Amino acid sequence: MDIAVITLVLCLLLGMLVIIPRLLKSDQGKKVVSNANFKTSKTYSRAEVLLHNRRTDCWIIIKDKVYDVTSYVEEHPGGDAILAHAGDDSTVGFFGPQHATRVFDMIEDFYIGDLQN
Repeated sequence: MDIAVITLVLCLLLGMLVIIPRLLKSDQGKKVVSNANFKTSKTYSRAEVLLHNRRTDCWIIIKDKVYDVTSYVEEHPGGDAILAHAGDDSTVGFFGPQHATRVFDMIEDFYIGDLQN
């Protein structure tokens, strides 16, 4: 009986030595999803948006949504055209014929909240 118990304990320990490293290794390939990518929606007044009307601090409104495009101003293919409505409503210009359809996906990266009605 003692030999059976010792054998069982040894089998369990050896099994743990094999199984635990495999479990840890299988978790390494999984992508961890961070909550940092999920932005909470905030509401901004037109007056608040208007304060962000410079090259170094540029917010725009598109269809009642507010976007902080400051980091994109220098990369904008249309040059300073993006600044024409800095701190204001850019809906008409945004949906103009000069923009490729990919901008509709890109803009979501800059979304910071909704315009107060």
